Amino acid sequence: MTTKHQTLLLLPGDGIGPEVTEEARRVAAHVAPDLQMEEAFFGGVSYDNFGTPLTDAVMERAHKVDAILMGAVGGPKWDNVPRDKRPEAGLLRIRKELDVYANLRPAFCFPALAGASALKPELVEGLDIMIVRELTSGVYFGQPKTIETLPNGERRGVDTQSYTTSEIRRVAARAFELARGRKRNSKFAGVLSCEKSNVMDSGLLWREEVTKLHAEQYSDVKLDHMLADAAAMHLVRAPKDINVLLADNLFGDILSDEASMLTGSIGMLPSASLGEPGTPGLYEPVHGSAPDIAGKGIANPIAAILSLEMVMRWSLGRANVADRIFAAVDRALQDGARTADIGGSMSTRQMTDAILKHL
Repeated sequence: MTTKHQTLLLLPGDGIGPEVTEEARRVAAHVAPDLQMEEAFFGGVSYDNFGTPLTDAVMERAHKVDAILMGAVGGPKWDNVPRDKRPEAGLLRIRKELDVYANLRPAFCFPALAGASALKPELVEGLDIMIVRELTSGVYFGQPKTIETLPNGERRGVDTQSYTTSEIRRVAARAFELARGRKRNSKFAGVLSCEKSNVMDSGLLWREEVTKLHAEQYSDVKLDHMLADAAAMHLVRAPKDINVLLADNLFGDILSDEASMLTGSIGMLPSASLGEPGTPGLYEPVHGSAPDIAGKGIANPIAAILSLEMVMRWSLGRANVADRIFAAVDRALQDGARTADIGGSMSTRQMTDAILKHL
């Protein structure tokens, strides 16, 4: 049910982030004129203005809104900034402090773009995978994390992969719940859980805990396990076999980026990061800041617009609006609307205009 005074915080970020976020804002203003939208600096542009990629004031505001829609952050400009001040540090902080532990990354192929995939059209026609990536633990957050100098003068980099039972179970529960609502007849029709239990203790714990939770609460959902490297191969061999793919932070990051290329362009895919009920959802395109094309007006806005679609569906309770956005993107593509990354010549704004025409 739609409530009054819902608020969306826009964090456009760096590179093409402001360009694609502006297009999502245009769509939001059209389909949800009652939605209150705010905007703040985030990432490299925040560092340039305030000396930090995420100010305490913006973090405080993020806790109070209904949802946050981000662009992308980072770029070569900030490569020599101290690690804790880099744009990516702001991204990790907002994910951690909001505790949005379940990252939903859909990989779907619009019929009009089957020929744009890196794979043969018959392998991707009808593709619809939901990747559920654990987002607030694992090797990106584990301690110790350091670069140290050894007594013999060599340098050693240390990152720690760490998971607890509760961290694994809560994200696995999200995957099982999603699979219940996505009935499929594919080979891996329920949840395909991926890890490296053959060589990593954290991976073994992951497999054991997912298996226990399945037996306790989700035995009606099919569960399969696969080593992450084998899953990477399966994604390009028979991607339509997979319904819901569950993975930790590191492997989920890699596998979801691989899956994005099955759809024609990484510029097509959105993501949602969700926590417990009542927590503001964090939404962002999966593409990067693409500084090489920033300011040229040629970036594909569809990932940002579909991230808005996920905002409507998952945080604002406006499924009917989400359906309208998705259908409008589909129809625009059927009409031949294309930016350069998917074989066309439309500008960022023209692509959005083509979508708005169907709204």
